[in-house]
Amino acid sequence: MHAYRDQYAKLFHGGRDVVLIGISADSADALASWARDDEFPFLMASDMGSVVGKQYGAYVQRYNLDNRTLYVVGPDGRIAWRAAPFREIDPTAYTELGAAVDRIAGADSTLSH
Repeated sequence: MHAYRDQYAKLFHGGRDVVLIGISADSADALASWARDDEFPFLMASDMGSVVGKQYGAYVQRYNLDNRTLYVVGPDGRIAWRAAPFREIDPTAYTELGAAVDRIAGADSTLSH
């Protein structure tokens, strides 16, 4: 989450035409505190029952947890890019993520003109 915060302007166009939502199995109170303390410029959502994780294939039943999966969802609501699991310590993962966001943001801006 810190890498997302630190690269927010570049990766997510500073939030222009892009919405970033970090979804976690942690409680809403814990996420709100973390977001406030670490000054995250994006939304956080609690999925304590792993409902969203199960729907999107991020839930690993064998371990009873959600893995770090990242999705880029297009303006049509479809998953345009998926990294499962997301390799947060690999710098190339952020290059790939940025390219996926750029493709979607570019497609979205051409639709609005």
